[in-house]
Amino acid sequence: MTGYLLRRLPSALLVLVLASFAIFAILRLIPGDPATTLAGSDPSPDTIAAIRADLGLDRPFLAQYFSWIGDLLSGDPGRSYLIGGQITDLIGDRFGNTLALAIGALVLMLVLGPILGVLCATARGRVPRALLGAVNSVSLTVPVFVTGVLLVLLFAVTWRLLPPGGHQSIVADPVIGLQYLVLPALCLALPGSAVIARYIKDGVLQALGEDYVRTARSLGVSRRRILWRHALPNALPPVLTVLGMQVGALLGGAVVVEALFAWPGLGQLAEQGVARRDYPVVQALLLLLVGVYVLVQLLTDIAYALLDPRVRLG
Repeated sequence: MTGYLLRRLPSALLVLVLASFAIFAILRLIPGDPATTLAGSDPSPDTIAAIRADLGLDRPFLAQYFSWIGDLLSGDPGRSYLIGGQITDLIGDRFGNTLALAIGALVLMLVLGPILGVLCATARGRVPRALLGAVNSVSLTVPVFVTGVLLVLLFAVTWRLLPPGGHQSIVADPVIGLQYLVLPALCLALPGSAVIARYIKDGVLQALGEDYVRTARSLGVSRRRILWRHALPNALPPVLTVLGMQVGALLGGAVVVEALFAWPGLGQLAEQGVARRDYPVVQALLLLLVGVYVLVQLLTDIAYALLDPRVRLG
């Protein structure tokens, strides 16, 4: 396993390096200038030039990039231009909220996905299969901002069961905190649940058609035992890779969901940074997102290798 991990690390580090350069370059292609925003209304060219020099934006592109990388490696991503404060403090204040949202969405995804997948694979009758397939397709294709609006209309406006938005710490008040968490977590989890359900459905159907399943049936083993002890476990390994990808999608989708439900997390901070052309904040958040995604993929590969020795020996 150590050798397999050492083979995977160089590619993970290469992804981080390339992502850091792409993030740094793309942000500077976006129209707008932080110096102009900081200078206020009707600034003189000398004022803008002075602010750019103070922020280091007048330096060559590569000089700015390597200076940023050096600061990151030293553990200091810098200060925010416009939001204000150290970036580590800004991220630290909101990271817990995004983590709670991501964990809540992940739990729902791990519950809803397998249940829907097994139901789709084992449903009898044309109408139940069609209804379950329609639910899965709608969950997969409808954008999260549309899903969020529909959830708010149903559960907050029509039935008045849950708050339409906002945030309450689960640690301070678990009951109220969970009420605020349910809708954004469900909105974030639905697309990933649909993807997992589709893979589990295909895996279970394939497993149910194998010779060992037919032999078990001929020996009188119950359908439920075959499903839960044999078919479903054999359908799970491919889902691990998909699950790793969906965790990355959770972090990306959190930007939209947090804005929609007024959830004070990293997604909302990223939205503010983009709107104000706050380069250091957006750079740090995007690289953090890529880093988490790469780490999750690496852990997923390790888990897959533990389940299938052919992967780590290949």
